[in-house]
Amino acid sequence: MSHPTSSSQKQVAAALAAAPLFADLSPPLLTALATIAVRAHYGPQQVVFLAGASDEHLYVIAHGWLKSVKIAAGGREQTLALFGPGEVFNLAVLADVPTQATVIALEPTTLWGIPRARLHELMAIHPELAQALIRSLATRVIRLSDLVEDLALRSVEARLARLLLQRAVGGEILRQPWATQAEFATQLGTVPDVLNRALQTLVTAGIIVVERQCIRVIDQAGLELRAQIT
Repeated sequence: MSHPTSSSQKQVAAALAAAPLFADLSPPLLTALATIAVRAHYGPQQVVFLAGASDEHLYVIAHGWLKSVKIAAGGREQTLALFGPGEVFNLAVLADVPTQATVIALEPTTLWGIPRARLHELMAIHPELAQALIRSLATRVIRLSDLVEDLALRSVEARLARLLLQRAVGGEILRQPWATQAEFATQLGTVPDVLNRALQTLVTAGIIVVERQCIRVIDQAGLELRAQIT
């Protein structure tokens, strides 16, 4: 990891301001965060940290994508979340506990890490930072609660439909180079064969069209019905 130079701290502050978590923070506080941030680079499939490790940083993604996963003894993965540019992860630093999941880079990724000790110092001085982190924690708890509900109560087809609805922009879900069928399956808590059958069911019903680089939603109402949205 490396610290930003004085000439690049303004760029770091601007990058932090672009993150939804920090968007409403005052310029002096953003500058203070930029001063203590350290930069780290990771290549595809490189592990940022393992579940149970002691990591001392709250991370902001400058660019790239990562996944947060739980890995069973047999090697099977369950993706808990995907993180992209501007997002924050490793909120476990706020509780001074080991990391709760393994985080892996999906593509070349640059992170800004904010050390735990300095983060707590700034939270004590700037209540707005503490409030922003609390909101982020609440959002993360709700997201994980939704994931548990999906895995326990919905079929793979319904989970797939909900994921497509969440990811669709203008009726399309762009497929990242790393978004293989196997990667997609881990997000839904299933295996590629079962995922393929669920995709084909939606294709046959005329609800979606699967193309090489994107999935297009043809029947929004039909997809919402399959997603079991009430």
